[in-house]
Amino acid sequence: MSDDVLLEMRGAVGVVTLNRPKALNALDLGMCRALHPRLDVWAADPAVKAVVIRGAGGRAFCAGGDVRAVAASVGTATGGERLSREFFRAEYALNHRIHHFGKPFIALVDGICMGGGLGLSIHGAYRVVTEKLVLAMPETAIGLFPDVGGGWFLPRFPGESGTYLGLTGARVSAADALWLGYATHHVESARLDAVLEALVGAEWGSGPASAVVERVLAGFHADPGTSALAVQHAGIDRCFAAERVDDILQALEMEGTPWAQETWATLMRMCPMSLKVTLHQLRMGRTRDYDEMVRVEYRLSQSMTARADFREGIRAVLVDKDNKPRWQPATLSEVSDVDVEACFAPLAGDDWTPRA
Repeated sequence: MSDDVLLEMRGAVGVVTLNRPKALNALDLGMCRALHPRLDVWAADPAVKAVVIRGAGGRAFCAGGDVRAVAASVGTATGGERLSREFFRAEYALNHRIHHFGKPFIALVDGICMGGGLGLSIHGAYRVVTEKLVLAMPETAIGLFPDVGGGWFLPRFPGESGTYLGLTGARVSAADALWLGYATHHVESARLDAVLEALVGAEWGSGPASAVVERVLAGFHADPGTSALAVQHAGIDRCFAAERVDDILQALEMEGTPWAQETWATLMRMCPMSLKVTLHQLRMGRTRDYDEMVRVEYRLSQSMTARADFREGIRAVLVDKDNKPRWQPATLSEVSDVDVEACFAPLAGDDWTPRA
């Protein structure tokens, strides 16, 4: 069992603690392989009424998947293609297990939650966020796309807010998370231990497990205040409704507000291929269910991590941290529809299945 993820039973509650605080609890392959089989056991055990997942260290729930390790292995003797395949298959299988868990799965989301952190939380029934929440899907800045089910859940956020978040990587607050529908409850960070103790001490025989959880969480819920994203939603809907990234940029120029100008500048820094792939993914996800989209996203994970943009994005953002990536192609106009469609092509003999 990996020390990077702690698994224990407290009464009728299975407790998962992501335990890589120095790495902001980033999810790696070993953690996926440790957690998934325990969730299988807990799902089948009638003595387990609910599962709680949390992050250690007080700074982050989970800052994402350990894509830096994937990028470092590409093109090396250790076989980056193999690590990319194994990591994304394991991560997506874990997300799928949570999505179809069948018992209350409660994420205590305190601090940073990005990328893979959403995969560990949004697929469960309850997301409890705190005033320390920093929520984002920042993949277009590193040559990737919003995965872990982003093609399914982002189009289901209000209006075009999911398109905005997926393309820009914008960071949002607890109030925003509630407005989006990501969060189900808001609790002060200092009270999270009390939430866990209340769940452990709950009278699980008093009704359906979901009703017990809802009673407990309702007793801790506090108003997080006004959502800045909700205030801006009309402008987001106007500017991000287009079917082409170029048209979104043009709409932002026409909008002309400080927010629109800042958003335009943000998009211009992102990976051009990632922007076009992401918009296509999100539009596709409007009409497809989660199980369909996870197969699409696995294909994308393999095609996008094989591109030079992925390694360059990791270098610029996470390694050298100069934030000056040299994208290939460098502009949106150089990314053709044929290039985008090729990223979605089926993988010969290597498609994703729930039992991967």
